[in-house]
Amino acid sequence: MRLLVTGGAGFIGSHLILNWNRRRPQDLILNLDKLGYASDRGFESELAHPDQYQFQAIDLADAPRVNQAVRDFQPDGIIHLAAESHVDNSISGPGAFVRSNIEGTFVLLEAARAFWNDVSTPQEKAQPHHHRFHHVSTDEVFGMLPSEGFFDETSAYNPSSPYSATKAASDHLVRAWGHTYGLNFTISNCSNNFGPRQHDEKLIPTVIRNALKRNSIPVYGQGLNVRDWLAVQDHCTAIEKVFFEAAPGSTYCVGGNTEYTNIDLVHKICGILNEIVDEKPAGGFESLITFVTDRPGHDFRYAIDGTKIRAELNWRPAESFEDRLRSTIEWYVNKYAAATVGSLLRGEFA
Repeated sequence: MRLLVTGGAGFIGSHLILNWNRRRPQDLILNLDKLGYASDRGFESELAHPDQYQFQAIDLADAPRVNQAVRDFQPDGIIHLAAESHVDNSISGPGAFVRSNIEGTFVLLEAARAFWNDVSTPQEKAQPHHHRFHHVSTDEVFGMLPSEGFFDETSAYNPSSPYSATKAASDHLVRAWGHTYGLNFTISNCSNNFGPRQHDEKLIPTVIRNALKRNSIPVYGQGLNVRDWLAVQDHCTAIEKVFFEAAPGSTYCVGGNTEYTNIDLVHKICGILNEIVDEKPAGGFESLITFVTDRPGHDFRYAIDGTKIRAELNWRPAESFEDRLRSTIEWYVNKYAAATVGSLLRGEFA
């Protein structure tokens, strides 16, 4: 098949493309990415079948270019990951999130609808995943949970930040295009992802980077906010499962069933760093933890009930959270060590 992926130079998108390219070498993938600050094409050197991969630098809000790319590539399916995703940035600059997450989704939906309406046959429309538009979203669209309970596919939308509000809007657009125009869509709402190649601004890379530099490790408030953590590798297998096996119009919540308060997760990371790093500060890396002013409107807790995707699609994480976290930390330790050696070789000692 011909698969169009948006945001494929981002964290989740790059893992999805590498996994798909390795597992399905017969498929041709087109990656559309505007190459924003969090994009990185370095993953392309790891492609198992680079001849089955194409890239175009396109902002999804640029309707003429998106329409042309869709017409030229003629995708059989679309997986839409492109989004501005950092909550702090959405608070300081919400306009970019409205443009990327809402307008960009609208433009892509219209491009897909126009092309697929022209070329689809009744026989093709009968195939569950043919001309499928899969939209990757977040559990943050549901707002905040109290100390008990879980989000599931029936949870009401109650977004708290500009980021989550724009993702909620994009979810609604996808559903509306399905119900109004007959678009073959699916949606997945995932919990917090982690793993190699995540942008430095996210929590786990921030903790590791600051620890290795002997800088303060910032933790919002008292670190009591709770998140459910999902390894990006497992998230990608869930996306593939939904894309190929889910009924049209289905929504799935995807989580790791692994809840930690932020402060407990930071302590866990510090504990692993204490084991694998030879030189550590007196008192261990935990001594670097510093509590900082909390984020405005910081949701207390997110947690996913993944019963539906386990029961209907037989999906579950392939490895334990502890194993995934340790391998992730080891990856970042090697990354930052290599960067330090490189700066020393270049004479950058500051």
